[in-house]
Amino acid sequence: MEELKRKLTAIQQNIEKAARKSGRSAQDVTLLAVTKTVDIATAQQAYELGIRDFGENRTQELNHKQAAIPDARWHMIGRLQSNKLKDIVGRVHLIHSMDSWHMAEEIDKRARHLQTESAVLLEVNISGEEQKAGIQPADVDGILDSLGQLPSLRLYGFMTMAPLSSVGEESRPIFAELYNLREKLKNKHFANVELKYLSMGMSQDYEVAVEEGANIVRIGSALFN
Repeated sequence: MEELKRKLTAIQQNIEKAARKSGRSAQDVTLLAVTKTVDIATAQQAYELGIRDFGENRTQELNHKQAAIPDARWHMIGRLQSNKLKDIVGRVHLIHSMDSWHMAEEIDKRARHLQTESAVLLEVNISGEEQKAGIQPADVDGILDSLGQLPSLRLYGFMTMAPLSSVGEESRPIFAELYNLREKLKNKHFANVELKYLSMGMSQDYEVAVEEGANIVRIGSALFN
């Protein structure tokens, strides 16, 4: 617990410094603790230390840990599968990884069935890596323009991932491009769209992400390993 507290304090201080560089405060940035490598007891310790937002990339793990820590805000950050949406939609605070129009339709269909709304982020493949999921930046405007057709889906911003091989400064152009894309589109009127979140930055580059405008950072190994 003490080691976890020490790491959390260091991360919070780093976020505060980075936020100041972008003219914001740490309160403007959500630390999303990624618990995919830790057990429920460790996640509970993080909750006791004040973390309220947790992310999982596998549906079964998310459901398992959510049942144990139901008062936390749980986020789905992993690649989505249509057959798993029944265990995600209506149960999570925010889906970060909506990566296609087909998936948007599937999420909306499930949310309508539950008579609820589903909050999502659009995953954008800024880096252009072929193996990576996400919408190409040139296609984002068209997707946003079509979301009015999906009444039970609410889009609250964008998510991206820098190449796993990039560290710190190497990720900066990726994050800057997503920020600029959001700035370009945020004053257009799209139905069911409010571009308030940028989910970008992980353990190896979260400070640079915050400097470039991230307001959700997804941190696992820097906190738990």
